[in-house]
Amino acid sequence: MASKKSTQLFYRYYAEWIGLYKVNAVREVTLDKYYLTLHWVRVLAPTLKLNQLDRRAYQKLINDFAVEHERQTTMDFHHQIKCAILDALDEGLIKQNPTRKVTIKGRNPRPKKIKYLSQSQLQSLIKQLELGTVLNWDWFILLVAKTGLRFAEALGATPQDFDFEKRLLTINKTWNYRRVDGGFQPTKNTSSVRKVELDWQTAMQFSQLIKNCPPDKPIFVNGRVFNSTINHRLAVLCKKAKVPVISIHGLRHTHASLLLFAGVSIASVARRLGHSSITTTQKTYLHIINELESQDSDKIMHEMSVLM
Repeated sequence: MASKKSTQLFYRYYAEWIGLYKVNAVREVTLDKYYLTLHWVRVLAPTLKLNQLDRRAYQKLINDFAVEHERQTTMDFHHQIKCAILDALDEGLIKQNPTRKVTIKGRNPRPKKIKYLSQSQLQSLIKQLELGTVLNWDWFILLVAKTGLRFAEALGATPQDFDFEKRLLTINKTWNYRRVDGGFQPTKNTSSVRKVELDWQTAMQFSQLIKNCPPDKPIFVNGRVFNSTINHRLAVLCKKAKVPVISIHGLRHTHASLLLFAGVSIASVARRLGHSSITTTQKTYLHIINELESQDSDKIMHEMSVLM
């Protein structure tokens, strides 16, 4: 006879699983993704019970989700549900793993937007910035372009994080802009805690801009902050500069790509960006690395050809 737990609606089991294993265990942004997955499970399979969760039922759930989502999004959806299902299997609530040999489908990906600017395009953008004697979002845009900081990392910067003598900016926290009342929170991972070197011009500029700011307060935060506000300002500036419109995160990609094209090692770029491993950097900037390797091949052949 089936236990009461095994006849529970799957979306309710999944909600309980999130509360038990994910709340206060993962970052808020990650938790939001689990709750979004829960929303879709409830919409697509509101009457599906745990003991009805066989391979056919699971494949149907994945297929239904894939109708309106790209393949990678469907893959993420699958991975987030699979963790809970495997726990249900371990608990004896289901007899077989319904996720085995699942086929991941999805809509064709949308055309990729340009994620970064060239050096000349970035210079054109910077010329459009309105950089006065008071901090504004244009100064924020410049700081991200010059450092490659993540959006929340730059928001979390306080005067005491700057060491102007050594031209270093310490990244050891972020600003939780998703919450109405904001507040500091930890960095994305332990590797994100780092010291980012500033060029002398940026260091000199910010030393004057923040000299009268409270030492432990974010220099850019004055009330609720929305990612869309800064992205809108950046879009206006990009159009004025007649360059492709990119997001604030695109400035981080721009920073990294310029360093790689300048010959900076992948290891150094990974440290500066606060990536958890060099592998992350390699995956993110594979297209640039491949282009550089092609250039290296040409250089190698040239050097070998002059040897007589």
